[in-house]
Amino acid sequence: MSDESVVLVDGPWEHRTVSAAGTRFHVAEAGEGPLVLLLHGFPQFWWSWHHQLTALAEGGYRAVAVDLRGYGASDKPPRGYDLINLASDTASLIRALGEPSAIVAGHATGGLLAWTMGVYFPRSVRRLAVVSMPHPLRLRAEVLSGVQGWHGRHFFGFQVPMLPERRLVADDAALVGRMLRAWSRPGWPDPRTERLCREAFGIPGVAHCSLEYHRWLFRSQFRPDGYRFMRRMARPIGVPTLQIHGRGDPLLPAATARGSGRYVDAPYRWRLVEGAGHFPHQERPQVVNEVLLGWLGDSEPESQGERR
Repeated sequence: MSDESVVLVDGPWEHRTVSAAGTRFHVAEAGEGPLVLLLHGFPQFWWSWHHQLTALAEGGYRAVAVDLRGYGASDKPPRGYDLINLASDTASLIRALGEPSAIVAGHATGGLLAWTMGVYFPRSVRRLAVVSMPHPLRLRAEVLSGVQGWHGRHFFGFQVPMLPERRLVADDAALVGRMLRAWSRPGWPDPRTERLCREAFGIPGVAHCSLEYHRWLFRSQFRPDGYRFMRRMARPIGVPTLQIHGRGDPLLPAATARGSGRYVDAPYRWRLVEGAGHFPHQERPQVVNEVLLGWLGDSEPESQGERR
């Protein structure tokens, strides 16, 4: 078992705790300027954005990478892992950081949260950047058609009680390392990133809480709350949106994410990252940083790439 101190990694950033919506969130923060809030995916924590923290700070932005509810050094309550509540967390966190709105960037499950923010809390979002995650309606359509990897053995295996948590933490969270390697390009992750992610999943409660995200996403499809969520998500997003995907993503192939732009009624930009899998912001950080900063620096972004 690990304690929460393992995620307090030293670097050119400041660690602090921010209270929002009755929950304590650990954040790593760097730079000054317009707020960019960075939301990580599974099986990771705030560290997944460390390359972007420094690049954004150097580019004149206030970059804040958060441990989401249930992860890292943030609170781990027993409930609240549906996307609507998580989006409320995020909107409250933006206000707690002293801003009425922010540029919101999310990877994987953090990307689902970013899409949700664009619909449920549009006044809290100035721009959206989504990495390695289709729009929820695109994801649902692909899962139901059975043509992509999200419905694979890991996702469905996560629905079983108790056993998945035990497997995640067994042998010093070796499964976390295997997932990172299987979902990325050869040669990634670097040893430090794998060690940190495995240690972060050794923090009591993290394995269970992280799986609750996936459980709600699956089980809600058969309940009224899931139906209401999907119906509302059909509303168009009205802020400039950047979508980044690794060309070699084996978990969520690029074809799965294409077409998400049809749900954006604003400038939309699609970028494929060559030589990257499911973690392009970590596998090819210089490329992603250039794309992200170029898009943020464009005061009047034009629509580019595929919407359909």
